[in-house]
Amino acid sequence: MTQERYRERLAALRSRMGEAELDGLVVSAPPNVFYLSGFRGSAGVLLVTGERAVLASDFRYRLQAREQALGWEFVEVKRELFSALGRTAKEAGVRRLGYDAAHLTCERRDELARGAEAVELVAASGMVEKLRAVKSQEEVALIRAAAALADRALSHIVTLMRPGARERELALEGEFLMRREGAEAAAFDVIVASGPRSALPHAETSERELSAGDLVVIDIGARVHGYCSDMTRTFAVATAPQHAKELYRVVWRAQRAGEAAVRAGARCQEVDSAARTVIAEAGYAEAFGHGLGHGVGIEVHETPRLAQGEEQQLACGNVVTVEPGIYLEALGGVRLENLMLVTPDGAETLTGWALPDELPEV
Repeated sequence: MTQERYRERLAALRSRMGEAELDGLVVSAPPNVFYLSGFRGSAGVLLVTGERAVLASDFRYRLQAREQALGWEFVEVKRELFSALGRTAKEAGVRRLGYDAAHLTCERRDELARGAEAVELVAASGMVEKLRAVKSQEEVALIRAAAALADRALSHIVTLMRPGARERELALEGEFLMRREGAEAAAFDVIVASGPRSALPHAETSERELSAGDLVVIDIGARVHGYCSDMTRTFAVATAPQHAKELYRVVWRAQRAGEAAVRAGARCQEVDSAARTVIAEAGYAEAFGHGLGHGVGIEVHETPRLAQGEEQQLACGNVVTVEPGIYLEALGGVRLENLMLVTPDGAETLTGWALPDELPEV
């Protein structure tokens, strides 16, 4: 990411701080610290004022901060990081200091208050996350690269799927390929869920062996230079049972309906409803209990959220998943997921792996 891009982000944040009548903001969530400064250490907190941009951390990250957080003033702290940052804010003349209540523990908030003393502390969650929701061209390029790695990993996994193959072995093969070809990590633990375990929306990959006729849900993503991808596909081992084919076809139609609804200005709940209605009309309303999708970027789950009751409107530059599913305890589950970029003309699919309209048998 260019230094100009970081300066633009800082200027946009200061504008939001002005709207909230804050003359200082403490940024503590690591994804937000990375977004604003480029710093990726595990112990760093930012203080942003109208004039200063401070990164506070300890001795371990002095050199790393110099390399990654260009343009940021580094303050080395030996103990009580938040107390020290509170004192810095007070010395800078801050009167109203915002902090992210969603990411700061009560203990750390009290520590900040001790350092800031008479400074007014204001809960100000979500300010950086709202900026992160709209991706720049550079960010989209990194997400594309992460999606391409996940595509290749899934292609490799499919070649190994046969009766007797173990879920965990398949997941490890996919993760290894992504790492070998340039991913810094998997975006999350690769999910391979087979047979009755495919009915678990967030299954933990196990030692279970695949059997002929199993449904297999594979959820996979890569992380490239701090940005994630996310994709899910469902397969049948050898010959697919008829009920599995029917479930797949319903989910496929729901997925397509959801994708067609993704556009700038669409309300998140409307996109969710477009897919959910297809599943409900097929008689499986109770078997689709999670939201249709979520934002993807520095984190694999971030704003916006495609779900019932979400009034937020999609905007150009949002990157969201569309992932309807049907989960039946006795029979297994089907989920299909693509990654979508909201564009001025509608939406673009960032996932390269094909989405066939019939359940693929491997």
